[in-house]
Amino acid sequence: MKYLKTFYMLFQQKLTPAFARIFTIALLLSSLMANAQTKKIVAVSKRDTVAIIPKSEWNGVEGRPYKQHVPVQITVHHEGGKLLTVNDNAKQRLKNIQTWGMGPDRKWADVPYHLLIAPDGTVLQGRNPLTVGETNTEYDPTGHLLICFLGNYNQQKLDENLLKVLVSLLADQCIKYNISPKEISTHRDHSTQTTCPGDDIYAYFQNGYIVKEVSKLVKEK
Repeated sequence: MKYLKTFYMLFQQKLTPAFARIFTIALLLSSLMANAQTKKIVAVSKRDTVAIIPKSEWNGVEGRPYKQHVPVQITVHHEGGKLLTVNDNAKQRLKNIQTWGMGPDRKWADVPYHLLIAPDGTVLQGRNPLTVGETNTEYDPTGHLLICFLGNYNQQKLDENLLKVLVSLLADQCIKYNISPKEISTHRDHSTQTTCPGDDIYAYFQNGYIVKEVSKLVKEK
């Protein structure tokens, strides 16, 4: 738009009335488009209430090419390995998971999950959400946005902060991908081979708390 304005200012004396009208209309349309784009950016930023730490901050490497999809539901996991506390290095744990998963033992394309939550509530970027996740069990994660807690929630518990982060993150993703809160579930809801995401997390799904609270947030936004 600034180039149109500059051109108009420089040559307005030489423009015929017809061309002057065309330039005026072009400037108006350009201004309207810029305003619409700004409003769109602001609206999107308001939706993202939970900050997501990029791969570069935990030294993650670029994932390999893999199957593409569009998320239509959200599935919550826990890592299920060793207990992880707020005093432990969650970024290093995630880096170790990626190295192991992409190595000869699994040969996965990347970290198996799209978003990961550390014990202190920090959310870390995993694989591209438009790339299908991977799993050790029999269910097909195509169409699933995978959110995973780092640690073992058969041994550790969600505190109020983690519960708030989970609900807010789920609401953000429901809005971003136009997913109904009713399409939020857990790993064990799709597999008979696991107790993931651990008994403590699962209790909040079993009693309906998660879907109810996410639904409230989505309506507010």
